[in-house]
Amino acid sequence: MQVDTYLFGKVEVSPENVITFPNGLVGFEDLKRYMLVHEADAGDVASFTLQSLEDAAVAFQIIDPHALGYNYELALTDAENALLQSPAPEEVVVMQILSKQEDGSQKVIAPNLRAPLIINTRAKVGLQKMMETFRQNIVLTNLASNV
Repeated sequence: MQVDTYLFGKVEVSPENVITFPNGLVGFEDLKRYMLVHEADAGDVASFTLQSLEDAAVAFQIIDPHALGYNYELALTDAENALLQSPAPEEVVVMQILSKQEDGSQKVIAPNLRAPLIINTRAKVGLQKMMETFRQNIVLTNLASNV
């Protein structure tokens, strides 16, 4: 099927590549169907565009949290596990939505740490997990020692 998008114009989307978020995303609960877009020649991709198939103007930049040094340890409720169709751990990816935030006169791009996306890559179904409490498990790499 062909889909009109704001960022990419008309694109061809294979129905087996559609990711469904049965509950939608925060603030966009009525939009359920999305596709992932990235540059074909980008090599190892950590960042994608999550494009709504129902509203061409809605797209989110998402990123693998490992690319930012974050590691999630998430516990799914029975309802969340059922919604994701009981995936095996290797069938699940966790992504973060990036958003523009203003800090005084500065504008920065930051990940939404409290509401990661969890996607079953086999079943092509996902959810946005809202976490009331958040304990970061941050892995820092490329640190230089001054000793």
